[in-house]
Amino acid sequence: MASSSFSTASTALTHTPIAIPSPDPLLVASVPGPPTPNYSSSEIPPLLVLLLGLSRLPSMIVLLHANCYSLHFDSGPSGTPVSLTADAACIVSSIKYHAEFTPLFSPEQFELPKAFFATAQSVRDALIINWNATYDYHEKMNVKQAYYLSMEFLQGRALLNAIGNLELTGAYAEALRELGKDLENVARQEPDAALGNGGLGRLASCFLDSLATLITQHGVMDSDISMAYLNSILQKMAKRKLLKIGLSFSLQMGNPWEIVRNDVSYPVKFYGKVIEGSDGKRHWIGGEDIIAIAYDVPIPGYKTKTTINLRLWSTKVQSDDFDLYDFNAGNHTKACEAQLNAEKICYILYPGDDSMEGKVLRLKQQYTLCSASLQDIIARFERRSGGYVNWEEFPEKVAVQMNDTHPTLCIPELMRILMDLKGMSWKEAWKITQRFFILVMIYLILFTLLFLSPRTVAYTNHTVLPEALEKWSLELMQKLLPRHVEIIEMIDEELINTIISDICKDLLVQPEESSVVEPGEEIQSFDEEVELIDEEEELIELIDEEEELIELIDEEEEFIDEEEEPTGKGTQKKKVLSEPVPEPPKMVRMANLCVVGGHAVNGVAEIHSEIVKDEVFNEFFKLWPEKFQNKTNGVTPRRWIRFCNPDLSEIITKWIHTEDWVLNTEKLAELRKFADDEELHAEWRAAKRSNKMKVVSFLKEKTGYLVSPDAMFDVQVIELLYFQVKRIHEYKRQLLNILGIVYRYKKMKEMTAAERKAKFVPRVCIFGGKAFATYVQAKRIVKFITDVGTTVNHDSEIGDLLKV
Repeated sequence: MASSSFSTASTALTHTPIAIPSPDPLLVASVPGPPTPNYSSSEIPPLLVLLLGLSRLPSMIVLLHANCYSLHFDSGPSGTPVSLTADAACIVSSIKYHAEFTPLFSPEQFELPKAFFATAQSVRDALIINWNATYDYHEKMNVKQAYYLSMEFLQGRALLNAIGNLELTGAYAEALRELGKDLENVARQEPDAALGNGGLGRLASCFLDSLATLITQHGVMDSDISMAYLNSILQKMAKRKLLKIGLSFSLQMGNPWEIVRNDVSYPVKFYGKVIEGSDGKRHWIGGEDIIAIAYDVPIPGYKTKTTINLRLWSTKVQSDDFDLYDFNAGNHTKACEAQLNAEKICYILYPGDDSMEGKVLRLKQQYTLCSASLQDIIARFERRSGGYVNWEEFPEKVAVQMNDTHPTLCIPELMRILMDLKGMSWKEAWKITQRFFILVMIYLILFTLLFLSPRTVAYTNHTVLPEALEKWSLELMQKLLPRHVEIIEMIDEELINTIISDICKDLLVQPEESSVVEPGEEIQSFDEEVELIDEEEELIELIDEEEELIELIDEEEEFIDEEEEPTGKGTQKKKVLSEPVPEPPKMVRMANLCVVGGHAVNGVAEIHSEIVKDEVFNEFFKLWPEKFQNKTNGVTPRRWIRFCNPDLSEIITKWIHTEDWVLNTEKLAELRKFADDEELHAEWRAAKRSNKMKVVSFLKEKTGYLVSPDAMFDVQVIELLYFQVKRIHEYKRQLLNILGIVYRYKKMKEMTAAERKAKFVPRVCIFGGKAFATYVQAKRIVKFITDVGTTVNHDSEIGDLLKV
């Protein structure tokens, strides 16, 4: 694409007389810096022309703030944007504009919350330009697209990450200084997006960041194999959700990064019944209908203008579901019931499931994610296919990664869409589904997803504890999703047939080439017949055992007790039926369904992958060893070193003479040759001391406790400052750690002051995380930790030797 300029946009409209409203004098008076210019009719910037609705130029549709951002295109075939520049003066104008014309606050003042929103909205304008260009390019190239389905995306704060990836940190810091604000203070106003609980969501966000960075890191591809990877776009589908009890900040103040797509919505059904039509097809009718609406968040790559998409879903009902007659009759709750039932799906992530209502709501959340996302994926595939849709190409153009078992219902949902709506046979739909999904055990490494063989769906498992593998009541699922239960039972039957076929290949005696008895040959004896019957019985028993181990639906168990009964010849055991007990409910094993429906399963570390193969899914591994693999997970060095620790980053860049380590972490090995350099040691200690002071201030602000910056800080190595930040859970060792702290404290108390000082190094133990709302034991652990902290931190004899 030829280089383009936007300066003609304003000159093309010089003949149009326009009255530009003067800026709010209160805003201008409260914001230091250059005065807002008074534009004549011949100097109207493109931004104002667009917002006043006067432009008819197609290029102006997406080029907001073109007067501040200079966008250049390369002359190659890709047409992807390659450079974006901005200066502080233009950024000041952009922030001022959003403070006045995109208001969420009153115009009188320019406080920190208002400064954050105006700054974020100005950054979003820059992202939208690259976002649209990235989207258009991938649509035109019709490349394979990868979708990562996850209930959680723990992005963290987006502002610093976005301007860092755009290489605009310095420009924004200067602009905010001119406006009397500090970038770091402004960034602190942003709440955590809170779209998740822990590692599962953080992993998903690391993949999103890494893929946005790596798609065009190496420029234009020169081979078809690279094309499949580097030209793929990752669309991450998730539920729009909130985690904190009560209203979150993002609900109260809005989210400057979310863009609602009112034209992207899909119907989602619950309950109802399944009937067979005159055409012999199954039809799911009746029930409760809601609408899922897309909300998109732009995700920029680092040092590239590729900007990809995080898609979230919100829920509502059609406006005609509001009962005006009931409302006017005073039945306000009843009139709004349908809308409330739809909206509450997105109120809280993972609602408590002790009650039946909680279980129903959780299952609704999962199915909404799956149904809306798959409908969106299929609609995109059909649109890109043009007038003729070849479903054989579906796995060639689309790959779906399931992050844990929450999106498991994608498997029966895809089967339902292909069979009931697209008219495929069971065989055709099942073939596509098995090639479609990738089952990843816990975490998926980026390159695997994009260099996959042409299969569609895979699954990531996030636990090796059998009791933690997700199961759903078959009765509940039959009520809420009747068509999907039919499909799951058919998949279960398909699995059993596969098991029987596989075992028969190994155990059944193969017939001779001719079954005709030759003259003179004796008929096999009665003993041989009995032997064959015994082998068949053994086979049936073996098949029953295999089915019991890996079936998708748990059956009821028979409870039999053995009692000893004295007899004249001694004591013998007699089997008697126990007292009648309630029959346990049949359960659908979601992880098993994922393994059966997907084509790949992996762990996130070698030891984890071996446990998955040897213990968790051993029977499946015996059946399909080719499905199981290992992919060790990692993190993005942009957020976790470059942006969160700028002092250390500058030292690394200075000593290895390049910033390439941010994209290629192997280059960090070059620091080894300076291992004994005292100057490097001094700089490293100074950066560490600076960060320690920030931690001290943070702890004082959040907890009220003052810790000594002179204590040795060593995270999870010598553990002199020990950070453990993750979900509070019995198996995540927080309880073990706090018991260790109690033991250390008791040992200290048994010593004299001199002995304590000689034998113990000052230690600060920091716990961070969240406990699930209804997880009573986890909340008890939190209470125990805080009680220990209260005791230890107020003990004057211990002082700075130990803090919690």
